[in-house]
Amino acid sequence: MSAEAHTSTEYIKHHLQNLTYGQLPAGYQRGDGEVLQESIWTLAHSAQEAKDMGFWAINVDTMGFSIGLGVLFLFLFHRAAKGAVAGVPSGLQNFVEWVVEFVDSSVKGSFTARNAMVAPLALTIFIWILLMNVMDLLPIDWLPGLAGMLGLPYMKVVASTDPNATFGMSLSVFALVIYYSIKMKGVGGFLGELTLQPFGKWGMPANLLLEGVNLIAKPVSLALRLFGNMYAGEMIFILIAIMFSGGAVLALTGGVLQWAWAVFHILIITLQAFIFMTLTIVYLDMAHQEHH
Repeated sequence: MSAEAHTSTEYIKHHLQNLTYGQLPAGYQRGDGEVLQESIWTLAHSAQEAKDMGFWAINVDTMGFSIGLGVLFLFLFHRAAKGAVAGVPSGLQNFVEWVVEFVDSSVKGSFTARNAMVAPLALTIFIWILLMNVMDLLPIDWLPGLAGMLGLPYMKVVASTDPNATFGMSLSVFALVIYYSIKMKGVGGFLGELTLQPFGKWGMPANLLLEGVNLIAKPVSLALRLFGNMYAGEMIFILIAIMFSGGAVLALTGGVLQWAWAVFHILIITLQAFIFMTLTIVYLDMAHQEHH
């Protein structure tokens, strides 16, 4: 039983570890006993090596899949736009038009100011996050197994389960919120919102604390909500996959559970993309509103 637990633990850790590229210092002893004679940039062969690479390490799989899916999004929508016809639309054109109308109605319902950038941004966020989340529906061992055959120690395919990706997107939205808050209200108006509400000039310390927390909570909530839901979903898929090594009965049970969770997870991956998009629209709308 202990051996099985050890195997299950290693299996889980392996599937939750990113393929990390970074720098290891001279004198560093790697897991195979090799002592580095000089500092090198290399792929981490263990979770400890990835940790020791520090802040400037790059999760290659997160970057690869997120950029690749972004290019796929641009390619499909460009192809649909280029081949658009006024008559009977193709399946791709029909789908793209439906998505654009859906996002446009969401923007019109939540954004009261005028800014031509918001709708394209909302569309990009929704489709990009949805594509990253959809990767969670692939069988858990397919791409990591292929990566192992190619000599890569790890391969984590769902970029939205990496907090680096979710915080990167949320901080980009946060930068836009700060930019438009200052652009629309001026520096004085923006600082006034932080220091004079809700208790007036005599409550500046309390105002700054409350409004500062409210401001910082925006990117944190965006990033952690997406990361937490997708990470939990990925973990459940991994735990179900372990059942396939427990005999015929557990394998059959695992197959049923995997199908059921995948069907339910379709709702989750779509909902998380929609929530991220909607909150982005709402936050930008708040940035455009001037309080008196």
